Amino acid sequence: MKKRILDSISRPEDIKKLSIEELESLAEEIRAEIISTVQSIGGHLASSLGVVDLTLALYKVFDFSKDKLVWDVGHQAYAHKIITRGIEKFRTLRQFGGLSGFPKMDESPYDHFGVGHSSTSISACLGMAVARDILNQNHKVIAVIGDGSMTAGMAYEALNHAGDLEKDLIVILNDNEMSISKNVGALSSFLSRKLAHKRFVKFKQDLKRWLKQVPKFGEEILNYARKSEESLKNLFTPGILFEIFRFYYIGPIDGHNIKKMVQYFSEIKELNKPVLVHVLTKKGKGYPPAEKDPTLYHGVGKFKPNKQDKDKGPSIPTYSHVFGDVLCKLAEKDKKIIAITAAMPEGTGLVKFREMFPNRFFDVGICEQHAVTFAAGLATQGFKPVVAIYSTFLQRAFDQIIHDVCLQNLHVIFCLDRAGLVGEDGPTHHGSFDLSYLRLIPNMTIMAPKDEVELQNMIYTAINFNGPIAIRYPRGKVMGVDRSDEFKNIEIGEGEIVRQGNDLIIAAIGNMVYPSIDAANIVYDLHNIDCCVLNLRFAKPISQNTINLIGQFDKILVVEENTIFGGVSSYILELLCDHWKIKDKNILRIGIPDRFIEHGKPHELRKMLGLCEEGIVEGILKLIGKE
Repeated sequence: MKKRILDSISRPEDIKKLSIEELESLAEEIRAEIISTVQSIGGHLASSLGVVDLTLALYKVFDFSKDKLVWDVGHQAYAHKIITRGIEKFRTLRQFGGLSGFPKMDESPYDHFGVGHSSTSISACLGMAVARDILNQNHKVIAVIGDGSMTAGMAYEALNHAGDLEKDLIVILNDNEMSISKNVGALSSFLSRKLAHKRFVKFKQDLKRWLKQVPKFGEEILNYARKSEESLKNLFTPGILFEIFRFYYIGPIDGHNIKKMVQYFSEIKELNKPVLVHVLTKKGKGYPPAEKDPTLYHGVGKFKPNKQDKDKGPSIPTYSHVFGDVLCKLAEKDKKIIAITAAMPEGTGLVKFREMFPNRFFDVGICEQHAVTFAAGLATQGFKPVVAIYSTFLQRAFDQIIHDVCLQNLHVIFCLDRAGLVGEDGPTHHGSFDLSYLRLIPNMTIMAPKDEVELQNMIYTAINFNGPIAIRYPRGKVMGVDRSDEFKNIEIGEGEIVRQGNDLIIAAIGNMVYPSIDAANIVYDLHNIDCCVLNLRFAKPISQNTINLIGQFDKILVVEENTIFGGVSSYILELLCDHWKIKDKNILRIGIPDRFIEHGKPHELRKMLGLCEEGIVEGILKLIGKE
C-alpha cells in the first residue's frame, strides 16, 4: 500500500517541503481523515472540509511559529488541528479529555486566539498587529473569516478601525455563501457576485493580446482599458466595499486551487498594508452529501460510513422541535406573533414556522444585537416578537436586552435554546450563565421547564404575558411526556411541589427536576429519608408563597444547571435572608462551579459536576449528615 503523505507530516514546517502536486494529494488525505473521524465521533464537518486547500496554501507560504493565524468561529479549523497536533490527537476531537473542537490557546502554540463565537477574528488580529508594531517585531497577522461572520457588525467595526490605522494585516474572506444556514441579507448577495467566469477571463486575455499588437496606440488603449476595468470591477464586485475601509482588495480567488493561492499569498506576503483576500470555497468539499446539504452536515453526531444520510436514531423530538411546533400552533390563532432568529432557523426549530408564516419570520443573520432591538421595535407596535437564540449567543446582546427591551418594559419573548451544558462544543457554547445575566435585569421574568408539557405551557404563558420574559431549555431530546393540544397558563413566580416530604426540601429548576425526584426516591428507599421536591419553574420572580415553603425547612438543597454565582440558588439565599432567619439553616447548592467547563458528552459533564441523581443523592446525604 502506498504510504500517505499525511503520515510523513510530523510538524507544520513539513508542509513547506511539499510540491503543489503533493499538497493536492495531502488535501484529499486530510479530507478523508476529517470525514472518518467525524463519522466516528461527530463534529463540524462541512465547514472544515471547505477550507482544507486554503489551510495548506497558508501553511505553505507562512510560518505560523512566528506569523499569527486566527480562524473566525473556529469550527473550520480541523485541517489546522491535524497539521499542528497530528492524526492520533485529532481522533480525540471533542471527546472528554481530548482535543477541543475549536482553537484554544492553552492547547497549542499554533492556536493564537481562542474562538467559538463569530466575527471576532479581525478585532483580535488588529490587536496583535498593533502589539507587533509597538514591540518592533516583524511577522504577519492573518484572520480567516467566513462570509457568514461578515454579516455581523463587529467585523465592520474592526475593518473600519484597521483601515484607519493602516496596519499590516491580512484578512481572508472565506466565501461559501453559507454560515450554518444559507446566508441572508443584502451584503451576502453582494459578496456572491462573481466576475471569474472562464469565458469572461478568456475574453480579457484575448483582448489584451490584440491591443498589444496595434501599432502606436495599442499600449495606450490597453492602459485606458485597465483603468476602465478597475472602475467596472468596483461596480460589480465587493472590492468597492472593502476599498472604502482602505483595504487593498484581491479576488475572488478559487479557494480549491492550491497553486493559485500559493502564488497570491506569496505576493501578498510582501505587502505592508491592510489586505483583504476574497476566496471562494465549497462548503462540504469532497463529501457529496455535505456538498449537497451543508446545513445538515454543519455540525453532526456520529453517522454511518458510506451513507448519504445522517443516522437519524429514535424519533423522540427535541426541545427545539417542541418549541417550533408549539409556536406554530399559537401563531395560527394569534397573528401578532413574529419569530426572529440569528442565522439559526434549523437549530432553533423555526423551519416549520418559516414555511407556514414567511411574512412573520425573520432570520437577521449573525446579528444578535440587531435581533433584540429589532424585536423591541416590533413590540412597540403591538406585536409579540419571539427571539429564538442559543443561550451562549444571546450574551452578545446583553446591552440591548437591558436598554432596548427591559428599560422600556417591552413585551419581547426570549426563547433560549441550548441552555446549560451542551456537550462536545465546550465552554464557548455552554449556556452556563443565562439565569445569572438575565436575573439581574429589572422587569425580566425567567422560566425553565422540567419537560415538554411545561415548555408548551410556558410558551403559552409568555405569549399572553405583558413585558420582557425568557424561557430557557436544554439541548437534546425531551422527557417523553404525552402532550395534549390544551394550553395552560402558569401563575407567575409560583413553583409546584412534585414530591411530598418532610425531612428536607430540594428546590430544583428546569432539567434538574426529574433527577431530583429520582434522587429523592433513592434516599427514601435506601435510608428512609423523605424529601420534598419543589419544581421552581421560575428563576425570577420567586413568589412569597414559594419562598415561605422553602423557608419552613431547616435543610435546603438547591439544584440548577447554571453557574451558582448569581443564579437561582443565589436568589433563594437572598430572599431567605430578607424574609427568614437563616443562621440555623443547613443550605447546600449544586450547580456549575466558578470556572469554565470543558467539552465532553453532557452526561459526562453532569456526572463530574454532581448535576445528576447520584450527585443529588450525595448532596442529600451530606445535608442529613450521613456518609
